Amino acid sequence: MASRVVACPSCGTKNRVPAAAAGHPRCASCKTTLPWIADATDVDLSAALDTHQLVLLDLWAPWCAPCRMVAPVLEKLAGRFAGQVKVVKVNVDHNPATASRFDASSIPTLVLLRDGAVVRRIVGAQPEPVLTREVEQALTQA
Repeated sequence: MASRVVACPSCGTKNRVPAAAAGHPRCASCKTTLPWIADATDVDLSAALDTHQLVLLDLWAPWCAPCRMVAPVLEKLAGRFAGQVKVVKVNVDHNPATASRFDASSIPTLVLLRDGAVVRRIVGAQPEPVLTREVEQALTQA
């Protein structure tokens, strides 16, 4: 699993955020909770989903225009719900086992998981207010 470099929303420090970790990532300089977005594959999906935070699994493909429209919304949600939500992105073209496991016959398919169990499924591109409401509802079901 590859890590991502994320700029801290508070101080701008660039931080390497691992795809899998205990707890949630914090800025090395100011200790602000960072947005957590990870890329995963069929091989390392279990490690990426192994968190007590709510996971928003994005099943997408690079050729999918609605997937590309949803991507910046997911980045906003990762920032807004930093410390509460982890966004895990899986390219279904390269990871057919994950696509099959989560029945992603249409993309984008977004799956909200808590402790590995599916809480909600959202099929198709949805606007930011709808996705925000879905995440908020899933967070209150904890």
